[in-house]
Amino acid sequence: MRKGFRGTYTVMITPFDEHQNVNMQALRDLTEWQIQQGIHGLIPLGSTGEFLSMTEDEKALVAETVIQTAAKRVPVLIGTGAEDTRDVVRLSRQAETLGADGVMIIPPFYCTPTEDELYHHYKTVAEAISIPIMVYNNPATANVDLRPEFCARLAQIDGCDYIKESTLEITRVRDIIRLCGDKMTVFGGILGFESFVDGAQGWVAVASNVAPKAMARLFEMVADEDRVRDAHAHYLHWLPIIEAVFGQKYVGGTKALLNHMGFPAGSPRPPRLPLPAPVDQHMKELVNRFSLQFKLA
Repeated sequence: MRKGFRGTYTVMITPFDEHQNVNMQALRDLTEWQIQQGIHGLIPLGSTGEFLSMTEDEKALVAETVIQTAAKRVPVLIGTGAEDTRDVVRLSRQAETLGADGVMIIPPFYCTPTEDELYHHYKTVAEAISIPIMVYNNPATANVDLRPEFCARLAQIDGCDYIKESTLEITRVRDIIRLCGDKMTVFGGILGFESFVDGAQGWVAVASNVAPKAMARLFEMVADEDRVRDAHAHYLHWLPIIEAVFGQKYVGGTKALLNHMGFPAGSPRPPRLPLPAPVDQHMKELVNRFSLQFKLA
C-alpha cells in the first residue's frame, strides 16, 4: 500500500497484565474492537504504546500481533523510532517483513540532530524499505522541530509520503500542504477537527483508543461529507474525552478510561504511575457520562 492513508488512525496503547507483561489476548481484542468500531487505521508502538519502555522482543511481538489480527482490513503503521539510524533501519525492515503497511518515525529524541542530519536519517531509512514513512513531528518530545520549510525538503525523499504534525500551531497544516503539495500528506497529531478543516487527510489520535467510532466519524463528517458545522458540534461534545487523554495523561488517562470501560489495559510501566485517585475517579465519571463500553461483537 504505497499511497492512500487517510482517516482517523489510533495510536494504540499496549495493554499489560498484573505482572507488567504484554497482555497479548487483550492486544488482539483491542485491535479487533477498533476495527469493528470503524477506525480507519492503527499505529502500535507510538508514544502512547510506551515503545521506549519495551524490549526489542516485545516490540516485535506487538507489531506482529496487530498486523496479523488486522489482516489488511485497515492499514497498520508501526512506530519504529529510535536514537540510532541503524536501529530505525532494522526496526523498519522488520516491520515491512511482518507485513506492515507503513512506519511512523519520530526524529532521534536525544541528540538534537541538525536538519542535514535529519534529512540523512530519513533518507537512509526510506532507501532501506519499500513501504511509506510517516514522519512524526513532536518537538515537545523529540527536542527538534520539523518546520514546514524543512518538511518540503523531506518531501523530496521518495518514501517520506506522510507527516504527523503534533504541535498546537494549526497553521502548520496549512503551510505543509502549501509547500509540499501532493508530495506529503498531512495527518494531525494533537489537533483533529482543526487539522481536517485546514486540509489534513488524517489524524493520529489518542482519544480513539476509547472512542474509535466517534473519532472516525469526526473525520468522515468533515472530509467526506462536508458537514463542518455538524462536525464542530460533534467535536465539542467529545472534547472532554479528547482533553482527558491530553498532555501527561496520554498513557495513564487512556488506560484508566479503558479499564473503567471493562477492558484490561493494565497500568503504565514505570516511571509512569497509575493516576491519583481523584483523577481516576474523574475518568470513571467520564466513562459513565459518555456511556463508554468495551464490547466485542
